[in-house]
Parts: sequence; structure tokens; C-alpha cells
Amino acid sequence: MKKIHTYILLSCIGLLIAFSSQAQEKKVETKSSKIQNSQAEPLAGLKKEPKKKFPVAPVVDNSIRIKITTDSGIIIVKLYDSTPLHRDNFVKLVNEHFYDSLLFHRVIPAFMIQGGDPGSKNAGPNEMLGNGGGDMERIPAEFRPELIHKKGALAGARDNNPAKASSACQFYLVEGRTFTDQELNNVELRNGIKYSPEQREIYKTVGGTPFLDGNYTVFGEVESGLDVISKISHAPRNQYDRPLVDIRMYMEIIK
Repeated sequence: MKKIHTYILLSCIGLLIAFSSQAQEKKVETKSSKIQNSQAEPLAGLKKEPKKKFPVAPVVDNSIRIKITTDSGIIIVKLYDSTPLHRDNFVKLVNEHFYDSLLFHRVIPAFMIQGGDPGSKNAGPNEMLGNGGGDMERIPAEFRPELIHKKGALAGARDNNPAKASSACQFYLVEGRTFTDQELNNVELRNGIKYSPEQREIYKTVGGTPFLDGNYTVFGEVESGLDVISKISHAPRNQYDRPLVDIRMYMEIIK
């Protein structure tokens, strides 16, 4: 009889241990599950802080500016940093006073005014100009799709060399005229270029010479003195587009 009681007692103790072990395993499993869930969603239950807005640094314009003093008024141009070969060459010549007393030897209304021929400094009144500087090394073309021949553009003149390299010294300033959408479509097809809506708007409202885009390097623009360009371009001229009265230039770098 005692053996039976002992057997029943041991069986009950075994069942209690088993139930206790299962309960402990469930607690461990539940705790582990909570830990896994908290790792899967590390920000769950936390208040998200709003993103801080940092002030945008102002754009610093490091462009070099040139003051062109003419018999018809003053023109201020800035040189583009994105055309460094033309910029550096132009600055070098200005610092050397290369352009001082040279002429705007070719002027055409609604088109442009051109200068920089070293032979123009002491040229006679009927002398044909435009070939000077040919013995100087050309500047490789620096075409940029964002730089267009809008009114006031500063660009490098050139001969018909296949590389479209610019003259080392001759340049022109654009007066131009306004263009229609159809005219701009024709220019795009002919020159293999594509204008942005903003560029189209400039040519339609402000004007320029879009047919020169992709063929001559634009390396600067006029900041003040567009009226001076217009005045010079309308000066009386001979059959070679040279002004009948000499229009000289003097250049200096300004801060």
C-alpha cells in the first residue's frame, strides 16, 4: 500500500515540474518575441523629431568683370568660369593693355559689334580690317549648351578653321534681334541643338543671334551697357562694315 502512495506522489511531483517547465518556456518565448519586435521597429512608440532646415549658403559669384570704355559709353562684361581657356586668355590680354586704343572695326545693326584686331590701332581711314592676330595661337572651342548668343553675349570671333577654335584676340558683343518659335525650330534642326524653354523665351523676348550657337564660343555677357552696343552697331559705316568715325576701346579689370 505504501508503495502505491509513493508512486502516486512521485507522479504528481513529475507533472508539476513539467507544467512549471512549459510555463517558463512560454515566458521566455514571449520575452524573446517582444525583443525581436522591438528590434524590427526601433522607433516604435517614440516621438519623431521634425527634420531641421539648414540655411542654404549664398551663391558666390567669382566671375571676373571687365570695364570696356568706348567713345560711345561704358560696357561692363563678366567672364564665365565655365570657359576657362577664353577667360584666362582675355584677362591676360587686358592686363597687358593689349586692347587699349584698338577699334570696333566691324559693326552691323541687329547683329553684333566686333573688335580686337591689333592692326586697327594705327589703321588708316580706308584700310580694311579683321585679319589681325592670325599669327597668335588660337583658343580651343569651349562650347557649353547653357551658354547661348543672347543679347549682350561676349564671344570669340574666328576664321573658318575646322576645329572652330577662336581667334586669340578678336571678339564680338551681340546685339541681335528677337526670334519666333518656328525660326528657333529651324536653328535647332540646322545646328543639331535643343533649346530649353527658358532659352527659347530669352530669344523670343530679349533677342540674340541663335544661329551662331554651337559654332562660336560664348565666354561672357554684358552686365551693363547694352545701349552702348546698340549705339555702336548703328554707327554710319562703309561697305566693309567699318565705322566711318573710329570707335576706340580701353579695357581694365574691375572688382
